[in-house]
Amino acid sequence: MKKDVFVMLIRCVLLPLLFFVALPSMSATDQKISALNSTDKTFLAQQRQTLEKYLGDDRSKENYKTAAGKLGLLRALLDQKVFKPDQTHAFECMGVILGDAFAQKLHMEWIVVEDAKGRDLALRIPKTSIIIFPASMILKRVSRGESVDVFALFNGITDQIESLKKQGVK
Repeated sequence: MKKDVFVMLIRCVLLPLLFFVALPSMSATDQKISALNSTDKTFLAQQRQTLEKYLGDDRSKENYKTAAGKLGLLRALLDQKVFKPDQTHAFECMGVILGDAFAQKLHMEWIVVEDAKGRDLALRIPKTSIIIFPASMILKRVSRGESVDVFALFNGITDQIESLKKQGVK
């Protein structure tokens, strides 16, 4: 049991922290950050719609308006194993919903990050270098055969971001 807690601590807290700490040291020439264009906005809306059809009753739809409700939908889909591990698109859609929960709770904004590896949608704390890439967070864990506790993942990353904000990371 202690080993499981330690592994969860490493995966959910320490490894993502390394990502956040490294990010502010990147130079402006390494990446280009821009606002979403209309195609990006449409893409995100379509990703959301893929999962929102699983909201059953009015109560679920009302709960979904909160960050906790978004996470609840994700947990239910994961617990019920609605998608097979090879359904990449579905898990990317889950990542968008996870991102929306971060955006709602931490007042983050969706942005585009372009670098030598390509173009990705990400979230940023406005006017800072704190950037996360939620679209792949669930997919990567599922691909490795891990079970995903979206609330632990969300809370761990939220705590790290809050810590960075308190440290004055810009």
